[in-house]
Amino acid sequence: MSGADRARWDARHAAVGLGAPMPPDGLRGRESLLPAAGRALDVACGRGAIAVWLAQRGFTVDAVDVSGVGLESARALAESAGVAEAVRLVEADLDGGLPVDGPYDLVVCQRFRAPALYPALADALAPGGLLVVTVLSEVDDEPGEFRAVPGELAAAFGALGALDVLAHEEGDGAATLLAVRAPLGSPPPRRGPS
Repeated sequence: MSGADRARWDARHAAVGLGAPMPPDGLRGRESLLPAAGRALDVACGRGAIAVWLAQRGFTVDAVDVSGVGLESARALAESAGVAEAVRLVEADLDGGLPVDGPYDLVVCQRFRAPALYPALADALAPGGLLVVTVLSEVDDEPGEFRAVPGELAAAFGALGALDVLAHEEGDGAATLLAVRAPLGSPPPRRGPS
């Protein structure tokens, strides 16, 4: 990511007040899929709304973003919610890969599309861990550099072999995929609906 991109995200986050904790889009209405607790990774966490929501549910969270301004907002939100000790903030350019080590019981990547990072997201999962990815999509919207082509998530994560795809949805300019990493010693994953 260029310095201009970092500056753009810093400016965007600076223009918005403190957010509120919220679940990732892909888990809304599916909260029962959430592991009971454990380690979570929030990729491109922005102002920390998801990281704090997860910490409120008992997770210890590594929250990564390129924007120092966004991470300061995340820090303030975690402190105001009383979960600052459960959220570790990491400033890093994700174009260089994941700057943290798994395994994680939950990996969330919302509104950040980086196809080169898809295998690392799956690899960061612990056996039985849940992956929740939501990206902007060309489906029912315009094509663009930051939008997934139709079927991108299902093809990318389905090809990795170690994931059991639970849900894959595309429409209204967004694509979501939920998958579980096969537990150790289990048969090959079944393929879920697309």
